[in-house]
Amino acid sequence: MIAKISSGKDTAGLVRYLYGPGRANEHTDPHLVASWDGFAPDPGRSDDFNATRKLLVADLDLRVHQAKRLGRAPKQHVWHCSLRASPEDRPLSDDEWVSIARRIVAATGIAPEGDPDGCRWVAVRHAEDHIHIAATKVRGDLRTARHWNDYLTADKELAAIERDYGLQQLVRGDRTAAKRPTRAEKEKARRTGHQRTARERLRSTVRTAVSVAASPEEFLDILASTDSVYVDVQYFPSGDVRGYKVALEGDTNAAGEPIWHSGSKLAPDLSFPKIRERLTDIDAPTTTTPEDRCRPNPWHQATAAAERIPTRLTQADDAAAQAHIAAFGEALDALPLLAPKDLRPQLQEAAITFERATRSRIRAQQDQARALRGAIRALRSTPASGQGTGLAMFLDVAILVVTAAAHWHQLRQHDQQVTAARQTLLHLHTAYEQAATAPLANIALRKPSAQTADRFVRQVWGTVPSHAQRIVGDRGWDALTTVLAEAESQGHNPVTVLQQAVRQRLLDDACHPAEVLTWRIRRLHERRAPSAQALAAQARSAVVRSAQPAQVPSVSAVREAPVPRSPRR
Repeated sequence: MIAKISSGKDTAGLVRYLYGPGRANEHTDPHLVASWDGFAPDPGRSDDFNATRKLLVADLDLRVHQAKRLGRAPKQHVWHCSLRASPEDRPLSDDEWVSIARRIVAATGIAPEGDPDGCRWVAVRHAEDHIHIAATKVRGDLRTARHWNDYLTADKELAAIERDYGLQQLVRGDRTAAKRPTRAEKEKARRTGHQRTARERLRSTVRTAVSVAASPEEFLDILASTDSVYVDVQYFPSGDVRGYKVALEGDTNAAGEPIWHSGSKLAPDLSFPKIRERLTDIDAPTTTTPEDRCRPNPWHQATAAAERIPTRLTQADDAAAQAHIAAFGEALDALPLLAPKDLRPQLQEAAITFERATRSRIRAQQDQARALRGAIRALRSTPASGQGTGLAMFLDVAILVVTAAAHWHQLRQHDQQVTAARQTLLHLHTAYEQAATAPLANIALRKPSAQTADRFVRQVWGTVPSHAQRIVGDRGWDALTTVLAEAESQGHNPVTVLQQAVRQRLLDDACHPAEVLTWRIRRLHERRAPSAQALAAQARSAVVRSAQPAQVPSVSAVREAPVPRSPRR
């Protein structure tokens, strides 16, 4: 059940609307179900509708007129609250709506329970699934009602009402979500042939610009060069940027002027100060470090940076964890620019959906996610092309990151963020299946001989026996044997590489463990093979296994055996 609360200054106009036909003749049988004293006149059940309606307005406004004579009446003296049940809820009776209305006016401070000076109010029902509460804010002692934070108190009471009446329990937010499009915006989008409103499209455009910009100045330059987008930058007298606002070409008001949206109105994290905080001191993509020399491919760098996020989320620093989730959201925003056209729809949906999971009441410590942001900016010069192994590899890790983000939000009771993350997984799974099919097939074409594959089977059983049957029986086994053989040809020890890949993350929640290991090993074996001195040191420090498995099945035997289903990650 949801509440929508507003204020006004025309009691007669509101009552006229509540008892009228509605904007689209949707009002049926308007009638009063509750009032401040239980004896308010009901125009919907009166023989003389107009006279009764005027009488109801006069009764509601009585204290307002008295307060006006003393100069104490508020300018916005009308309080209007609509309560709507979920479509899945059972129809509520008038008596049930009476109880619900009384609980809401008491919780919000309009008419506290047991207070004889509470405001005058009525509840009108003109549809099966909702009621409207109309009240005047002047109390019996002619003071203005104390109804601050009425939306939050009403929402809290509605959560209790849902439990008490066995209704659908709404997933509630924390006031960090972007503003929902209004009905007028939706209707305008429909008339102009767009599925999303102008504000939603601008929000995606701005988020994409943030995801690829390396500085606040570059962010504004990218926006200014975007087709069909107008940008107006505001400055302080000192010349520093104060803020910005954007408009879509063709989105105009009745006077033909562009409809402008400031960054903070698009989303809480898109104000210029917030963007400047995120883009300050990003690790420069061109900086060369020892780690970069080992992993020169920008896709590998971005994947490795993202792969560390689940570990960050298990640590106690919530501010740093929130920063990494926000940075990963920027990575998803950038992917549609870098991916092939056939993958862009799913990736765009994933980015739009995950946006809700990037914000919470926890303030992000943005400098903790510089490495990932720098790696994403480096991808601008390396879009996914050819075999697309880089994109498939990143999407494989992205599923892991979003799963970990959903768990992190769930532990902190961020209900809306959990829902958004889980919906994002659906789009990412679809995009991964689409992106990984061809690269894995191309890798599998180079699979080694059966003798070499059987040796790798024994090594898998010796290295990770708890998952060996699933790995060898997985559809990605041929690709895994290929990358193991290639790593071996470059001087790596297959057992060591397998151990390193397994240590990066447990395989319990992997849907296709062989594919997960394939992408990890592909990144690992691109590093330089260890020198003779390093190998000797590893041999001296390695723990020698004293026992080997008694029987190790062959590839054919494992593939014929039933493979237990793994939970989707």
